[in-house]
Amino acid sequence: MTPDALAASIRARRASLGGRFLRLVAGRLKNLRFTASAEQLKTLSAHRKGESDLVRRDGMWFLIATCDMPDLRVKDPDGFLGVDLGIVNIATTSDGTRHCGKALNAVRHRRRELRRRLQAKRTKSAKRLLKRRRRKEARFAANTNHVIAKQIVTEAERTGRGIALEDLQGIRDRVRLRKPQRVTLHSWSFHQLGDFLAYKAARAGVAVIYVDPAFTSQQCSSCGHVDHRNRLDQASFSCTSCGFAEHADINAARNIAAHGETDWAVSHAA
Repeated sequence: MTPDALAASIRARRASLGGRFLRLVAGRLKNLRFTASAEQLKTLSAHRKGESDLVRRDGMWFLIATCDMPDLRVKDPDGFLGVDLGIVNIATTSDGTRHCGKALNAVRHRRRELRRRLQAKRTKSAKRLLKRRRRKEARFAANTNHVIAKQIVTEAERTGRGIALEDLQGIRDRVRLRKPQRVTLHSWSFHQLGDFLAYKAARAGVAVIYVDPAFTSQQCSSCGHVDHRNRLDQASFSCTSCGFAEHADINAARNIAAHGETDWAVSHAA
């Protein structure tokens, strides 16, 4: 597409904001118009900084602009909201909120089966479709992670708490799972979800702390007893010492929250 044709196709779209310069092969284009949500336009107007890129994806044009967002001062947390990241439930909080679960896993399984069938065909059309689906699945995962992160940060901000997360560096090399679970683990970006939580928390002034994940799934959040037999299965937890029973992910999230409070007190004792 020539620069003139590109400019004409951009101008043909409904506009919400203009007056910016964009460097093209044929020179600078002024008064480039584009659409965005009210919140995005407000952010661009107040914090736009640096260069912008015009990207064409799947027949659509996207303007990617850099914004320099100042972080708020981190507030002293009144306790911590623990977050347990998992396979069945992508994120579970110590308040008992489980994000995603069966509905999302059904979508992921259906897409994985379609991807497997396309890979088996090995035709050019199948490869093209696979490429498009990879981008679609990446957008789906990113959007889901954004929604989960926003809900968790909003709840922590509302209650004046910080967020305690497991330090999951090297999780793929550390955990031992059956093959179907390994496929699910490798197909979801837990690192991306952690990054989204961190930057959204920084923008909201919410404290974030990373704790050692060792034994959080085997420790009783009521009495502190640690035993691998406490974890009956993926979803069930029952303490062999005090008899406390809870959903396994919620129990782990409560342990993470408690570890977060302890680690924060130690690191800020001065």
